Amino acid sequence: MKSNSIQVCEHQTLYVDEVYKDVKFEKRHYVSLSKLNILHNDKYFDIRHNGIKFKQFVGVIQVDGLTIEILPKIDNSNEDENVWQGVLIEMLKVTKRLKVQKVGHAHVNKQNIHLLDIYFEWFLSEVQLLIHQGLIKQYYKETGNVKALKGKLEFAGHIQKNLVHKERFYTTHQVYDKDHLVHQVLAQALGIVEQFSKGNYLYSTCKSIQLDFPEVKAIKANEATFSKIPKSRKTAPYKTALEIARLIILNFAPNVSTGKENMLALLFDMNSLWEEYVLVRLKQAAENVVFNVEVHGQRSKPFWNGINIRPDIVIKKGNETFIIDTKWKNINGSKPSTDDLRQMYVYNDYWKSTKAMLLYPSNTTLFNDVDFISFNKITEIAHHECGLGKISIFKSDGITLSDKIGNEIINWFTS
Repeated sequence: MKSNSIQVCEHQTLYVDEVYKDVKFEKRHYVSLSKLNILHNDKYFDIRHNGIKFKQFVGVIQVDGLTIEILPKIDNSNEDENVWQGVLIEMLKVTKRLKVQKVGHAHVNKQNIHLLDIYFEWFLSEVQLLIHQGLIKQYYKETGNVKALKGKLEFAGHIQKNLVHKERFYTTHQVYDKDHLVHQVLAQALGIVEQFSKGNYLYSTCKSIQLDFPEVKAIKANEATFSKIPKSRKTAPYKTALEIARLIILNFAPNVSTGKENMLALLFDMNSLWEEYVLVRLKQAAENVVFNVEVHGQRSKPFWNGINIRPDIVIKKGNETFIIDTKWKNINGSKPSTDDLRQMYVYNDYWKSTKAMLLYPSNTTLFNDVDFISFNKITEIAHHECGLGKISIFKSDGITLSDKIGNEIINWFTS
């Protein structure tokens, strides 16, 4: 990836013609991002006059030679962008949205490591593995002219196309080779990687893989295409490569709103990512028989007229139930919204929970456990309580993402 890159944090604003670490955010970039936002119903950014204000979506965007990496951040106590990049990558790995053990060796001593590079490297590695194992052949139907009669003769097409060429037959017949939908999808993703990796080491790797990849028909895959991919024992080894290909293809926006620029945006909602991360860590902690708890994600119950309600996380220990609703937000100096409090009241009532908590992240090492503040006792008899919890997402070094927050949360609830 080109070194022309900008790192920003969620909820930060980029302004046209301002220089960020020697890189200028230009009017053309502003226009392209505005078009992309419109394409996605304005969910990624808030468009300001000559400025883009990012929302809770983090990840990476590449457009017209510029890479914008959007990082999560809780507050201003840690200004090191590499720390927050590490937080994002680790959260994606833990939640299985990024299945790599480490950044490839080619990134060693590189100043700029981008999330897009990591996904591309992961994809190329998976395709290389498939080529090494041997690419599969599949049967598929093909309609066209052949020199020998085989399959089903298509009379209307045969008469239309072969009045002069009597030696040909227009048929629908079975073909058994490597030019099938699975490889066509991978080839399309390889083409996107080639286009967006020009200028770095991944480009040569991609070109080398394309030389070993069979020639296949060019397609323009969309959401519906991936539902047509057959699932069988033969295609099982392709699962990971196809998942990454899907991510790359569906987030690629060629010629946004008839413009000339190509854009690739890999963006993740931090609210969802934080919820998934907490759930995974809680489930890992629950495997310890000492705790003797069950952890469930988004269990729903009927509420009214076909509408269900579901808290983010439900913890059960014996006859006791505990509710967690995760919020990726800096709560310091502010209060939970009235809607959030009402929601927790309903959760307490419907799940008969002992405690319900709004759980916020913190990057301070002052708290080794959940800082629970009881702000309302719902029912004195049942001892239902709601509270606000803040938990440090880091280990004691203030840099490494903690893998023990699940233990800390369960310890607090069950103590």
